[in-house]
Amino acid sequence: MARKTSFEGALKALQAAVESLEKEDLSLESSLAFFEEGVKNAALCRRLLDEVELKVEQLSQGADGGFVKQPFSQE
Repeated sequence: MARKTSFEGALKALQAAVESLEKEDLSLESSLAFFEEGVKNAALCRRLLDEVELKVEQLSQGADGGFVKQPFSQE
């Protein structure tokens, strides 16, 4: 059974990959491995944020007086 990675876990892994890439003494192979790991975790963070955004909704009153679900807006 695959373990689901949390946003926080993926973000920490992304930060660790960036810190590793900032070291000057990495081989090309190591740099590529950290880069690939960082790209994977950045994509996971983006996907998780997109999922949360879809779930967050606000209710507003429609013209007929009933409530209508609308996408969350940061405005």
